[in-house]
Amino acid sequence: MQAMRTHRNLPEPSRVSILTAMILLTFALAHLVNTPTYPLDISLVSLDLVLNVDLNLALTLLAAGLTAAGVDWLLRSHPSLQPGETVEHWLVPLLTSLVIGVALYTLPAGWLWWAGFGLGGLLLVMAFLAEYVVVDPADPLYPAATVALTALSFTLYLVLAVALRAAGTRALFVVVALFLAGGLAALRTLHLRLSERWEFPWAAGIALVGMQLAAGLYFWPLSPIRFGLGLLGPVYALTLLAASLVEGDPFRRAVIEPAVMLAVMWGLAAWLG
Repeated sequence: MQAMRTHRNLPEPSRVSILTAMILLTFALAHLVNTPTYPLDISLVSLDLVLNVDLNLALTLLAAGLTAAGVDWLLRSHPSLQPGETVEHWLVPLLTSLVIGVALYTLPAGWLWWAGFGLGGLLLVMAFLAEYVVVDPADPLYPAATVALTALSFTLYLVLAVALRAAGTRALFVVVALFLAGGLAALRTLHLRLSERWEFPWAAGIALVGMQLAAGLYFWPLSPIRFGLGLLGPVYALTLLAASLVEGDPFRRAVIEPAVMLAVMWGLAAWLG
């Protein structure tokens, strides 16, 4: 029994390398190949929108699809994997791929783009390794992997908010993207912390609050980093509060950690501004 509890499961390095290389190659191709942009008119009730469709958007979606399929393929080698269990492990890698695509699209060509490209590769590897570990709650690396996935999820939310703000993206696309990213980050974090319970109402509520705040802060004269931290603070704090309340902690005790984290995030936003 002791040997089983101390056994660590890690994916085959060759599989991780192949999967990461395929996704990064997709992003590199989108950067190197220039194609025309085609406007797509979308009419929603009385709202007319124009979405610019080009190769970058198509390849970003392709990279996201490759990521989901690749994670499924990667996890098939885990000895503790249960049938139908792989879908929950797509969330953070899928979010990682999409955010990397958006961030690279907004970065200027040159060394800064390649630095983001390399950092994106490291984040993908981190997501793959952590998701592989958390398949087995008895794995000794499970607590560290859970922390890594939580940190990665909300870091991606911050990066997405900063990138969209810096690119001057229209308000509607910003709030929709941040609603989805915030919901995925909260859902995966709560699922990991609450012994694999799905808390869809809490995740949707947190995402909705983040979306409403994004809609309001969008029209304030904030720098991208202040905009991102201003949103990250409430979304992360509400996720912590939800986890504590579901675990049965009294409200007065449950609110302490979220309040501290909110103060830290907003303090950083004020200081960096």
